[in-house]
Amino acid sequence: MDKVVITRKIPENGIELLKGEFELIINEENRNLTKKEIVELSKDAFGIISMVSDKIDREVIDNCTKLKIIANYGVGINNVDIEAATSKGVFFTNTPDVLTQATAELGFSLILAVCRHIVQADGFTRSGKFTGFDPVLFLGKELYGKTLGIIGMGRIGSSIARMARFGFNMRVIYYNRGRSDREKLVDAERVELEQLLKESDVIVVSAPLNDDSRYLLGRDELSLMKDDAVFVNIGRGEVVDTEALIEKVNNSERFGVGLDVYENEPNFDKRLLKLKNCVLLPHIGSATYEARMRMAEIVATNILKVKEGICPDFAVNGGDLCRAKD
Repeated sequence: MDKVVITRKIPENGIELLKGEFELIINEENRNLTKKEIVELSKDAFGIISMVSDKIDREVIDNCTKLKIIANYGVGINNVDIEAATSKGVFFTNTPDVLTQATAELGFSLILAVCRHIVQADGFTRSGKFTGFDPVLFLGKELYGKTLGIIGMGRIGSSIARMARFGFNMRVIYYNRGRSDREKLVDAERVELEQLLKESDVIVVSAPLNDDSRYLLGRDELSLMKDDAVFVNIGRGEVVDTEALIEKVNNSERFGVGLDVYENEPNFDKRLLKLKNCVLLPHIGSATYEARMRMAEIVATNILKVKEGICPDFAVNGGDLCRAKD
């Protein structure tokens, strides 16, 4: 029976689809597998269900003698060597669309949490410090009518823009390499990055990681942001220079930060823990029952499709490989 390696346990609905069709090797531990472990487990695997935190590089792929599909449990694609996979005839798929709403809602939750000091106020109350109404306690920022700047107006960015525009009457501007076909749907305006950074009261990064976006926001870019702006990153940690971000927070008393992604996850810079107006989440953008179960269904179904000789859905390199099949 063909083998499928699942690097972290996924929701049971996905596992049930594969049972009986494959020998399943599932990492039951609450940790990421090491590269050495992935290499050893996958050397004779038909398929790998990988997490975006797994580095599936050429060494891993070249080591696999029977591999036909890498199904990424997530929308990200920068953790897999796509060129190496394609050269070996291995499909690489991800799970877009289904996590859009969940991640967008999480992003907007971070905006609100930072603007209104939700996490700090909760801790204050739980620690017994609440003694009654205080006119200057946890003063925050209102969103209504303010300017939201989105870096990366894709599915997630445009969903956040819709919430901001129609829920809070915010002006929405965005920065993309090209013009987004979604801008008219959310009444957004494309601007250059410098203008976005200078004019935005809230800035959200929802861009994927690539050569253009890596360290897009460094010290010079952060210096352009308002001193009382709110910065939220739900895209990829490497889009922003963490060192420069920490400096910005320390030098601007009212500058707020909300992060769900980090450089070098999970080994993020621990100095972030000491920042006062900073909300830190453990990469839970898509963590809803609905999204995670649908993601499990997609990765499992795609592995079954490849076994049946059918081109899988959401194949990042499907253009090349599906044509080769035809």
